[in-house]
Amino acid sequence: MPPRDPHRVDRVSAAVREEVAAFLARDAKDPRITGFVTVTAVEMTRDLRHANVFVSIMGSEAELAATLAGLASVAVHLRAKVGRALRLQFAPEIHFKLDESVSRAARIETLLAGIREAPPADRAPDDRDD
Repeated sequence: MPPRDPHRVDRVSAAVREEVAAFLARDAKDPRITGFVTVTAVEMTRDLRHANVFVSIMGSEAELAATLAGLASVAVHLRAKVGRALRLQFAPEIHFKLDESVSRAARIETLLAGIREAPPADRAPDDRDD
């Protein structure tokens, strides 16, 4: 049965995002969570039983893998904490997913900067429009 308030899913998603970000900033004690973690988005199912939490992780590939494993292990504890904080009838199952949009954007910016600095292919570097 869908929620009566169509905006409730959006409000709960935003609240879950804030709670997860606060938890990761203050209370995450798992030593595997080593990279710089940013919660970029939360997508909730319509029944509010599942939350896909998208995170951006800055660090090496090893730090990324370790951090994702650490996040998966704290998800159960975090589920209970979010359920209590938001006073939800059912605490959503939390699934961490890697959001690669930040790293893709940085890669595109690097490529564009390289293109801007390169001389045009149809002109020799010594040709000038004097």
